[in-house]
Amino acid sequence: MPELLRAVKGMNDIFAPASGHWEWLEAQVRELMARYAYRNVRTPIVEPTALFVRGLGEVTDIVEKEMYSFEDRLNGEQLTLRPEATAGVVRAVLEHNQLYDGPKRLYYLGPMFRHERPQRGRYRQFHQVGAEALGFAGPDVDAELIAMAADLWAQLGLSDIRLELNSLGQPPERLAHRQALIAYLEQHAAQLDDDARRRLHSNPLRVLDSKNPDLQALIEAAPKLIDYLGAQSLAHFDALRALLDALGIGYRINPRLVRGLDYYNLSVFEFVTDTLGAQGTVCAGGRYDGLLEQIGGKPAPAVGWALGMERILELLKLQGQAAAASRCPTATPWCRSPKPWCRCCPCCASCARLGWRCRCTAPGLRA
Repeated sequence: MPELLRAVKGMNDIFAPASGHWEWLEAQVRELMARYAYRNVRTPIVEPTALFVRGLGEVTDIVEKEMYSFEDRLNGEQLTLRPEATAGVVRAVLEHNQLYDGPKRLYYLGPMFRHERPQRGRYRQFHQVGAEALGFAGPDVDAELIAMAADLWAQLGLSDIRLELNSLGQPPERLAHRQALIAYLEQHAAQLDDDARRRLHSNPLRVLDSKNPDLQALIEAAPKLIDYLGAQSLAHFDALRALLDALGIGYRINPRLVRGLDYYNLSVFEFVTDTLGAQGTVCAGGRYDGLLEQIGGKPAPAVGWALGMERILELLKLQGQAAAASRCPTATPWCRSPKPWCRCCPCCASCARLGWRCRCTAPGLRA
């Protein structure tokens, strides 16, 4: 007997009733996006590898260690299962000239793929919801996206989620901070772990993101990016904070909240929780005004966020807000006719048209 084939480790099959929870969450997301006038976009799960190398950077963990990349045996093209969706959305917007008639508000739902060690809330195939606003430069759209995520938590009945906020400024300001940060870390090179030494010159901002307990005091004393911001960057950040205050959305400024990629600028934010332990980030976003040009388009502002659906579903469960499967009345016709399907099938069809769930239970028929 042939050996039973199993799913790839870290990639999960989902049956009812769990699949009903997913459908319910997806419906909540679609309702939210419709209220904020964000329209759905669907992009391929396979993209040219060069898109992510160019968009994410060759020295990031995603590109170096986590991507599922392969060569197309038909034509030798280098392809990758998408590890995130923003680069693909930007590629699609540019390829199809979607900004020709003005800015766009878009959202997506779907699977992403990263070769990581599977653990609670982190899988090799995982699912994200994302919202992207392209062509908008002002802090009002940054605030809109943050408010939209906050509305989703309220809509789902979630608590213990807090907002952390920072500004990355503009490239010349980050360059000045980068130089100061490298000089500081070089002075303390003996205290750095192997990962920090590897990133010291290639991606020093990511050193600030280290979870190594032995580095926390060193990181806390490191030069802070916000001290290098110019007047325009500070004005954008102050305006965002004023808008959040007006909306009644609380936040904490976290100077260690960074992005290690050059195309990120100005606003960066995360929604985090203590309920999920180490995997505490449930939604992350920021402004990426440099990405469109980096991928090959004309410069244009953009901002967005993404959230992990597995983590939201886990959070709902842990907080006693388990997502409800779709509910509607249920009918179970029973027929003792010699040919029960002749009566039951039309009856079930009529019930389904009325919005009832219906299953036929009769001799010789499986319920």
